[in-house]
Amino acid sequence: MENGILIPHLFRTEFGKITVVLTRYLGMDHLDIAEDLSMETFTKALEHWPHQGVPENPRAWLYAVAKNQALNWLKRQQNQRHILHSLNIREQCQLPEEINLSDDYIQDSQLRMLFAICHPSIGTLDQVSLALRILCGFGIDEIANALLASREAVNKRLFRAKQNLRSSAGQLEYPGQHERRARMGSVLTTLYLLFNEGYYSESEDCIMREDLAMEAIRLCYLLITNPETNLPETNALLALMCFHASRFPARKDQNGHFILYHLQNESLWNQELITQGMYFLNQAAQGDRLTRYHLEASIAYWHTQKEDTQLKWENILQLYNHLLTLHYSPIAALNRTYAVAKVYGNATGRMEAEKLGLTNNPYYCSLLASLYADDQPERSLQLLDQAILLSGTDPERRLLQERRHSLLKHLVED
Repeated sequence: MENGILIPHLFRTEFGKITVVLTRYLGMDHLDIAEDLSMETFTKALEHWPHQGVPENPRAWLYAVAKNQALNWLKRQQNQRHILHSLNIREQCQLPEEINLSDDYIQDSQLRMLFAICHPSIGTLDQVSLALRILCGFGIDEIANALLASREAVNKRLFRAKQNLRSSAGQLEYPGQHERRARMGSVLTTLYLLFNEGYYSESEDCIMREDLAMEAIRLCYLLITNPETNLPETNALLALMCFHASRFPARKDQNGHFILYHLQNESLWNQELITQGMYFLNQAAQGDRLTRYHLEASIAYWHTQKEDTQLKWENILQLYNHLLTLHYSPIAALNRTYAVAKVYGNATGRMEAEKLGLTNNPYYCSLLASLYADDQPERSLQLLDQAILLSGTDPERRLLQERRHSLLKHLVED
């Protein structure tokens, strides 16, 4: 792998790991220092590797440099007699003989940071932004792209979140058992939102968006590997992610255009991820607590069964009915109406959809257009026009325009 590809790849996979371990040593007050030291590590790689060649073990080289960077910084602080007491690394403020960057220590540090980020004092979007920055190694522009926010807004979110993080946790430690259990909901919500930013995005930058989803899967898997956070709802969320991610290869054509579910080539679906999803969904069945993740994972499972059978849609409809009583959302209610149409016909589906009255939602207009296409194509065209006007992204508009063109062509031929 060439330097131009290798270093960005390692930055994505290792920057966050180095940052959280250094933060664990230096204390939360020095999170920014830990980030700076991690950045300097990769700067040195950019300076040395093109001339000296890529080391035999690039990852180990980065970790060795990061350790030296951190120890040198600590020595400078000691020499200058600056704030050593606040570092709290040793009771007598001695320097650590070694900084542990083993895989087990890194994973433990990442879990600690995830729980710290999900402190109740930090807002949900701030939690997602901070997770992207610290745990996933995303740059400011990348986070702005991912969350459809300005660079200025992201900087403000990160500044506010880091302030709250520093005030809520001096050291990177697990919260107590009661607090950890109370915070699990926020942890899972953060990972759920992080995944959704990747999966449901209509951005042209499909690689970036898939990176978001895969980072969410990685972090959720970390929770599974820890006995204290390996809960049924964690397994259900990971199952949901696996089922959705399995269809990534079939969701866009070679030109980056979106492909609707019923037109996807199922041979492109990742069967290994589907199998993993089924395993985690079975694990989620333990215990007596049913969550939205259980129901959404079950719905996602049925969508990996391409055969368009009555049984499939009856099961999906039943699951949506249960989901809406447990955790109502307009989008889930809208998706339910498609299942209603598949079970009871388009006329019933239209009636259920129109009860929602989501006239300013492009997905609402797009769905209704599909349900009117056979019986009232002129009405379907009107709804597609409305959906195009409401759409917020170019890929989404392009797909709607293609549907409109196809329907118009069909009308002319008739």
